[in-house]
Amino acid sequence: MEPRLNLFSNTVMTRFVKHLVSANKAVTESALPTATQELVKLRASQINGCAVCTDMHTKDAAHAGETQLRLNLVAVWREATVFTEAERAALELTEQGTRIADAAPGVTDDAWANAAKHYDDEQLAALVTLIAEINTWNRLNVITRQPAGDYQPGQFG
Repeated sequence: MEPRLNLFSNTVMTRFVKHLVSANKAVTESALPTATQELVKLRASQINGCAVCTDMHTKDAAHAGETQLRLNLVAVWREATVFTEAERAALELTEQGTRIADAAPGVTDDAWANAAKHYDDEQLAALVTLIAEINTWNRLNVITRQPAGDYQPGQFG
C-alpha cells in the first residue's frame, strides 16, 4: 500500500506533526501511568482502524514491559480480568471519547465519574488530552493511508 501523502516531507504536515509531538510532552510528563497511556492509545487506534498507531503502540507497550496477554485483550477489555479498575475506567472514557458521533450524549456522566474515582484532576486532564491527541494521529494516518508493520520501538524518539 502506498501512502496518499508523505507526512515527513510535506511542509505543512511536518510543522503540524512537530507541534503535536511537542504537545504530547504535557501527557508524557504527567502522573498518568505510562501503561495506561499505552492502553488508551492502543484502544483508540483499534476503534479507529489505524494500523500505523496499532502497530506502534502495541510494540511500544511491549517494549516498555507490557505483557502480550494484556495487549491481546485490550479490544475485549470488558470481559478480561487482567486490567485494573483504573485502567478499565480509562478504557471506557477512551471508547466514549473516541466514539462521540456514535452516541448522542457523548461521554456519559457515569464514565466521567468512574474515571474521576481513579484519577485526580491533573491525571484526568492528561487522559482527556491523550484521547484527543491519539484520535488526531489516527485520523492523520487513516486519511492519508499510512502503511503499517515496520515500526521499531523508539523509532520516532
